[in-house]
Amino acid sequence: MKNYAFCPVSPKVVNENVARLNATFTTLLVILFLLTFNIILMAFLLTDFLIRSIDKAKYSPLAITSRGISKTLSLKTQKINAGPKLFAARIGMLFSVATVFLFFIGTSPTAFIVACVLGVFSFLEAAFGFCVACKVYPYMYRWLYVS
Repeated sequence: MKNYAFCPVSPKVVNENVARLNATFTTLLVILFLLTFNIILMAFLLTDFLIRSIDKAKYSPLAITSRGISKTLSLKTQKINAGPKLFAARIGMLFSVATVFLFFIGTSPTAFIVACVLGVFSFLEAAFGFCVACKVYPYMYRWLYVS
């Protein structure tokens, strides 16, 4: 039996430029958190990822801002499947939950590390269009459902 790599497929599409702008804002907010350790920044990201992870991006403050910037700059729309981005939002939400939880139980160094990983993943998406969650998904799927 052949194992093919795949990402979640959705009938919906999203604008890749908006997704990359979302990742840019996420990267900037994570950097600000790492510099200030202001947990409100991570709580905001957690809320935004939660909104996007339940497929309600039209209510996401970051997505609204990203769409506005994309429109203002007349960036060309590049439609891509929404499934991988939805999965990535769920992963971002998990990293944000972990960071906030670890911060509140007093393990700030661990929270710092988790936030750094989220920042690196977001930077890769923003700068290079490389979605780490999309690369991890096939392995996780095989581990959970095929084995």
